Amino acid sequence: MSLREEAAAIRTGFLRDRKLPDPGVLWKGLAPFLLPLAILALWQSASVWHWINPLFLPSPLQVAEVLWRFFSEGTIWRHLGISVQRVFLGFGYGVAVAVLLGAVTGYSAFWRRLIDPMIHGLRTIPGLAWIPMFILWFGIDETSKVALIAKAAFFPTYLNFMSGIVNADRRLIEVGQVYRMTNAQLVRRILLPTAMPYLFVGLRQSMGVAWLVVVAAEMMGASSGIGYLLLDGEMTGRPQIVVACMIIFALCGKATDMAITGISRRLLSWQDTHERAA
Repeated sequence: MSLREEAAAIRTGFLRDRKLPDPGVLWKGLAPFLLPLAILALWQSASVWHWINPLFLPSPLQVAEVLWRFFSEGTIWRHLGISVQRVFLGFGYGVAVAVLLGAVTGYSAFWRRLIDPMIHGLRTIPGLAWIPMFILWFGIDETSKVALIAKAAFFPTYLNFMSGIVNADRRLIEVGQVYRMTNAQLVRRILLPTAMPYLFVGLRQSMGVAWLVVVAAEMMGASSGIGYLLLDGEMTGRPQIVVACMIIFALCGKATDMAITGISRRLLSWQDTHERAA
């Protein structure tokens, strides 16, 4: 065999052995970006052709220019850090109380009948209706802002965690009682694993609500935060700043949601779900 034939054979074998990218994996990686890119293209086209009044909706390039200026000059970091701190403090306080009350009302029918109706009643009060009371109680400093976020973050986690405990399979509990498990063992081995998926659903919802409410919280006499920048852009007639702040909120909310989802996948790896089979 000549050298040319040997080289051709080696090249053919290399191409045959090399694994091509899986189209399914490629599609999963690109799919989340297709719709946003299409919307951006349509939005920019509408701005170029003057179908949209820039006083009401700026072009994507104008928004990108504002974002670049925010991050290059460094003015956004202080506001972003303050907003993140408020969200995480409110989320932490609200979730801590929600897990405690959810565990009590889920495990005990007596406490569920006593506490749950009142919590459902408080849940129906519009969030903005609490703002005047929180200002009267806590003033316009950080306490009122964190309290408003904590109140909003409380309800999703409480409802989901309590439902997870209440909906535990009765047959599993009976099997545990047959094996003479103590109450602590029933909670640790049956009730808690059953309620954990519900808990993470509640945590994702609570984090999303916390990012929604921080905007209203930062309108309560705040002089810093992304919500303050958004309100300042609205008051001064600069919609590009408003849209830029909206995008920052969306990115922060998505990042925290992905973090909670990643933690839940690690802790709930024992689940045999449709998503894992796909």
